[in-house]
Amino acid sequence: MATNNFSRIAIRRLVASRASSRIASGRLTNNSTTANSTIVSNTSRSFSTSFLHDDAVDHEELNRRMPVTKFTEDEEMVRDAARMWANQELKPLVREMDNECKTRPEVIQGLFDHGFMGMEIPEEYGGSGMNFTSACLVVEELSRVDPSVSILVDIHNTLTNNAVRFWGSDQLKEKWLPRLAADCVSSFALSEAGSGTDAFALKTSAKSSDDGSYFTLNGEKLWISSSKEAGVFLVFANANPSLKHRGITAFMVDANTEGVHVGNPEKKLGLRASSTCPVVFDDVKVDAVDVLGEVGLGYKYCINILNEGRIGIASQQIGIAKGCFDVAMPYLNERTQFGTKLADFQGMEHQYAQIATEIHAAEVMVYNACRMKENGIPFVKEASMVKLFASQVAEKAASKSIEWLGGVGFTQDLLAEKFFRDCKVGSIYEGTSNIQLQTIAKRIKDEYQ
Repeated sequence: MATNNFSRIAIRRLVASRASSRIASGRLTNNSTTANSTIVSNTSRSFSTSFLHDDAVDHEELNRRMPVTKFTEDEEMVRDAARMWANQELKPLVREMDNECKTRPEVIQGLFDHGFMGMEIPEEYGGSGMNFTSACLVVEELSRVDPSVSILVDIHNTLTNNAVRFWGSDQLKEKWLPRLAADCVSSFALSEAGSGTDAFALKTSAKSSDDGSYFTLNGEKLWISSSKEAGVFLVFANANPSLKHRGITAFMVDANTEGVHVGNPEKKLGLRASSTCPVVFDDVKVDAVDVLGEVGLGYKYCINILNEGRIGIASQQIGIAKGCFDVAMPYLNERTQFGTKLADFQGMEHQYAQIATEIHAAEVMVYNACRMKENGIPFVKEASMVKLFASQVAEKAASKSIEWLGGVGFTQDLLAEKFFRDCKVGSIYEGTSNIQLQTIAKRIKDEYQ
């Protein structure tokens, strides 16, 4: 990996030094809400631009009322580190990994080395100690280059890591958080052949031993992301089927445990470098101490953590849409027809202006949802809205970018066709678009009763 990239240690040192300087200068220090003195700064390639000169900005007022798409110094630093690494180290490997249907080990190592796999894990456990917004910014930036890699980072951070942080015992945190931050990819094992959208119809069982010291897991999970690379699975199994969904329990299962078998990856339309495999649990013995939270509360943990995960998926979809612009707009500014740049034809201007507007709207929705979560405000409706809308925007941006690029957009010479393939699953995983609409409708009805 390039030595001029930000390392995890560099991130921590920079965070600490900037925090100290803010304290010394009397500026606010809240990581989620503080704006810095250059809040209206270089917004290259951003869809949240301002035409005000920096001298005209009332920084004191902005510190009090920070726009959701303006970020703290710490958040900008992490975003820039992810952007630099993605463009310098990841981008040259994207096409090869897509063709090979495999994420390179050096890419995964790079994610750990730069702290992207432990974004919200506290520093005491070896994590980066950042906030949820920072994690979503990393997902977005990686998605602008390769959504296959960003989904590994998203699931790891927003689902597994946070589940362990929120509900894991001290023993479970000490066992797994340092590894999740340093070298262990995680996988979220929920879906089964008969329980996709109807997730709580799962059949995987967890039978307790007579003395209660361990559970025996049996069953098969399907469509499990990152399963080939995973060192640990967060598995949902029913410890008391007579209680139906109230028997569902969450387990942290080491991938090397006897009886865990990962099948061959699915041959997919998109996200090809992300392994999606069946995982069989055949008389797998799991110690009772590896239960996440309480027995029978797995369904609650699942619902809660997937609400956060939907914001992460929306971040991925925004990254895809921006990645489409990164490919298409330079071409439109360079290619001429009839003596005019494509970008200067009014018909083209209207099209990319419309898409850019929709990307900005999705971006505002994502980071508003992030701030709601960070400030303890209920965000279930907003998470569903932004996942729904961002997936629609990504599909539209991907399709339009291929049209703008013409024949070359239909080839593998550019990454536009890959973004087109990769974005489609955004309307499917972590809750289909129809499920998001149902959730939104339910919340709206509740508000008017």
